[in-house]
Amino acid sequence: MPSINSSPARNADLLSLGNRPLAVKAAAVVAGSLFLALASQIEVPIGPVPMTIQTLALTLVGALYGWRLGALTVIAWLGEAMIGLPVLSGGSGGALHFVGPTAGYLWSFPVMVAMVGWLAERGWSGANFVRSFAAALLGNALALVAGWAYLATIIGAEAALAAGVTPFILGAILKSGLHAALLKGVDTIRAPRS
Repeated sequence: MPSINSSPARNADLLSLGNRPLAVKAAAVVAGSLFLALASQIEVPIGPVPMTIQTLALTLVGALYGWRLGALTVIAWLGEAMIGLPVLSGGSGGALHFVGPTAGYLWSFPVMVAMVGWLAERGWSGANFVRSFAAALLGNALALVAGWAYLATIIGAEAALAAGVTPFILGAILKSGLHAALLKGVDTIRAPRS
């Protein structure tokens, strides 16, 4: 398995947001939270936890924004949800989602995005498809474990595994592959031409 480098890679800041003015970063947070809200609307209701492309959007925000701005974007989006804006799956929102069956997933999202962003800042993104895929898969795994742990307190460990993890494993793998392919494309577009 590739080592985690402590030095940033050439493609670590794919959107070049790191040194932008505060107004640009604020606009990125707004755009990112809108992107997350839109991604949450594409869903397949399969039980207590719907399948959405939300986790793909989350890993992309982490990789493209970096760990700090990515986590801040997710916190802003979750704050919008908490006050009742319709930014979660099915156009829902409200504080009850943060104690209901999906609470474990929601609470894990800022950590998930920070982890993917942190790995991206160390080269696990863009040009390196395998590392980019691994970073997204690790992020998805973190969300599934956190979601399962909380859901297990409501419906039991075995039922939570069957309803809140197993149906999402193939989707997590596919979304991680799409994440890596999209970032490879962004890196290719950004790469200086010789």
